[in-house]
Amino acid sequence: MATRTEQIAAARGAATAARLAGQGLPAGGAWITAARRAALGRVQALGLPDRRDEYWKYTDPTPLIAPEVPSAEAEAGDTLFAAHDAVKLVFVDGRFDSEASDDPALAGLEIDLLGDAATRDIHWAREVYGVLEARGQSPVPRTLAALNTAMARDGVLIRATGKADRPVSLIHRHTQPASDAVLHHCVKLEPGAEVTLLEQGPAGARVNTVLEVDVADGARFHHVRAQGPEQGRRIVTHVFARLGEGSVFKSFTATVNGRLTRNECVLELLGRDGVAHVAGAAVGGADVHQDDTVFITHAGEACESRQVYKKVLRGGARGVFQGKILVHREAQLTDGYQISQSLLLDEDSQFLAKPELEIYADDVKCSHGSTSGAIDPVALFYLRSRGVPEAEAQALLVLAFLAEALAEVEDDRLAEDLRDWFDARLSQERV
Repeated sequence: MATRTEQIAAARGAATAARLAGQGLPAGGAWITAARRAALGRVQALGLPDRRDEYWKYTDPTPLIAPEVPSAEAEAGDTLFAAHDAVKLVFVDGRFDSEASDDPALAGLEIDLLGDAATRDIHWAREVYGVLEARGQSPVPRTLAALNTAMARDGVLIRATGKADRPVSLIHRHTQPASDAVLHHCVKLEPGAEVTLLEQGPAGARVNTVLEVDVADGARFHHVRAQGPEQGRRIVTHVFARLGEGSVFKSFTATVNGRLTRNECVLELLGRDGVAHVAGAAVGGADVHQDDTVFITHAGEACESRQVYKKVLRGGARGVFQGKILVHREAQLTDGYQISQSLLLDEDSQFLAKPELEIYADDVKCSHGSTSGAIDPVALFYLRSRGVPEAEAQALLVLAFLAEALAEVEDDRLAEDLRDWFDARLSQERV
């Protein structure tokens, strides 16, 4: 009789085989074919995630790996960043729409489409595509990201040698109820370069994205994305970044609703004086599951990392935060900070947190904290006594709760747009 371990391995193998059945690797040139084959090998060797995996015990991955795509109502999406002077690149159901997009050259960057670059035998992206994702498979397997590397047919490849003239805005549109969007983006910043990347809109009924960012010495990368307010989507995103000496990486995610959202972020600080900030603010209602999983490795001296996550949950929504800071022995003078907090607006909602510190250096400053609670009745009474309607008073307190996370957005105009976006959602849904 098979042991429990053998039974689990067999079930994982069967699920992986079912997901891969009938799927061949996309055709392409030598560099991307090698990367795709290596990624497929990782998927086959490690298997797709299972609820019994340590980092999936709070989130059921079944809808993300099932051969059939769960249907979701098509959504036009928001135009949250429309007022900003950005170069707009539009994807419809996971495929690039050239007619709806701006000329990529307007950004002052080297921008290629993955579909075009994949036809060439040599491209600069071979230094990034699948490379950072492969590094991120240890110590925790992230095989949905490897599946993306193997199967993605579209995405953008951005190379910056200086400061970009304008931000790049990736706009996603969902038109087919059962679309399965798989997008892979790569960003390579040469020393001293600077890029701002914006993302918004629903990409499909089910979405799997990977963003790999190689930040060289002295370079700066800013990333702001908005997910929602579509209710039915099921999405898994992955961000992998490698930071050099004196470099800066900042990423912020705003999330409203979504049947299942899993955002993974894996960062490596390799050079001295690197800075990595990741933050998120989420609001979820009935039938919403929202998961942020972060792993930051300090391997360089005197580096700073920040993880700031706030979730507002109601109607039986479930929020998850799994964050880890790993400090290597050589990473002296590390400054690591992690906070995850939830505001539960009813007794049916749930927040599950797993903060972790693993430290091998002896001269560091690291801290983590996690709290859950309800709206302060004293603060609510104060606002009500001043004539503020209850729904509006509650929305004001929710925005105040999210403020620490929103403060991580460096551009004040973008931060204000996000505050207005949350305010509009709170008003509509009377959170």
